[in-house]
Amino acid sequence: MPDTDLIPKLLNRLRMRQVALILAVGEHVTLRKASAELGMTQPAATKMIHELESALGQRLFERVGRGQKLTAAGTSVLRYFRGMRGSVESMTRELAELKLGSSGRVSVGSIMAPSPRLLTRAIITLKKAYPLLSVDVTMDTSDRLFELLREGVLDVAIGRIRDAHRGEDYVFKPLENEALAVVVGVKHPLGQKKSVRFSALLDYPWILQPAPSPMREVLEQEFRLLQAPTPKGLIETASILTTTSLIAETDMIGVIPQSIADSYARHGLVKILPCRIQHKMEAFGSITRKDRPLSEAARFFLEALHGQKPDLPA
Repeated sequence: MPDTDLIPKLLNRLRMRQVALILAVGEHVTLRKASAELGMTQPAATKMIHELESALGQRLFERVGRGQKLTAAGTSVLRYFRGMRGSVESMTRELAELKLGSSGRVSVGSIMAPSPRLLTRAIITLKKAYPLLSVDVTMDTSDRLFELLREGVLDVAIGRIRDAHRGEDYVFKPLENEALAVVVGVKHPLGQKKSVRFSALLDYPWILQPAPSPMREVLEQEFRLLQAPTPKGLIETASILTTTSLIAETDMIGVIPQSIADSYARHGLVKILPCRIQHKMEAFGSITRKDRPLSEAARFFLEALHGQKPDLPA
C-alpha cells in the first residue's frame, strides 16, 4: 500500500514545468531536444529531473552510451503525466465551451457493437437534455480506446477492459455480451449454403481487426482450435465501412459484431454465413477513470447508456 502521507508532500514539490519536461522527453526521446523545445538549457533540465527524482525517490533515467533512456519508473511516470495532460486538456475544452455559452463537450469512444442501438439511444437522450452540447464520438478497438481514455482524450470509453487494468484506477460497468458473425458479399460462393464449417473459410482471403484487439484474439483462438495458422495476406482494419466495401467486391471473409451484421444484412449489403464461432467474447461495458471527475453531461450520458433514467439538468 502506498504511504498516503507522502502524497501531500509530493504535490507540494511537484512543478508543472517538471511535468512538461517529462512529456517533452516522451515526445522527442532525447533530453537535449526536450529542453530545447521548452527553451531551457540542458544542465537546467538535468537539474530539474534530479529534483523530480528526489521527490519521487526513484531514478527516472539511466545512461546508455552517450545518451539517456527512461527507466521502468520513468516510463510509468510518463504514462501518468500524459493522463494529467489529458485531464488539463479536457478541463480547458470544457471551460472554453462554457465561455462561449454552450453546454460543454463530451468525448465518447466506442467499439462497433454498441453503435446501432445502445450508443445511438444514449446520444439521442443526451442531446434532448443538452441541445447545445458538443459530442465527439470515436470508433476504434478496445485497446486503442483504453489508451485514449488513459491519456484524457475520452471522457467515457465503451469496450472491454483487460484484467491487468481492472482495479483502483478504472470503473468498468458491463453492458452486454457481443456475438460475432462471419460475413461475405451477397454473391460469395458460400453465400447460399445452409451450413458452413469454419475450416471451409480458410480457403478464402480474410479481413480481421488488428491485434491485440479482443475480437482478433477470439479469431486467433478459433484458428488454433483447428490447428490452422492465421491466414496469410491478411487485411487488418477496425473499419466496418472498409470491411463491407471489400467483401462486396471480392470473395474475402470478414467478421463483425452480430448486431451490425444483422442491420447490414437487412439492407442487402452483406450475407451472414451459417458458421458458428465457438470461442466467445467477454462482455463489453462503459469504462471511466476514478481519478478524473466526470462532467454533469458525461454522468448523464453514462446513466442513459446503462438504461437508467437520468435526472434532467436544472
